[in-house]
Amino acid sequence: MSTHEHGGSHEHGKDDCVDYIERIVYFIDNELDQADCAVVEMHLRECGPCLERHDLQKAVKQLVQRSCSEAAPESLRDRVRLQLREVRVQITEGGGA
Repeated sequence: MSTHEHGGSHEHGKDDCVDYIERIVYFIDNELDQADCAVVEMHLRECGPCLERHDLQKAVKQLVQRSCSEAAPESLRDRVRLQLREVRVQITEGGGA
């Protein structure tokens, strides 16, 4: 097993990090029990690449959450409604899918 050095003097194999990838997602979502949280936190303190993955996944989750709470502008809603009506007319008249 090849080893790679992370922050500090901690060394472990890359294969060890594979075990943490899914756990990091559950950790971010607060879906782990206290014991598992402690294990993941310790790994993140000692493993730079996994900490970077954690930070990236957390940032993406926050961006998605923020984006989902935004409402579309009324002008966009009006254009979409108009296009939907046009598609319905085409379908009703037999000119569409």
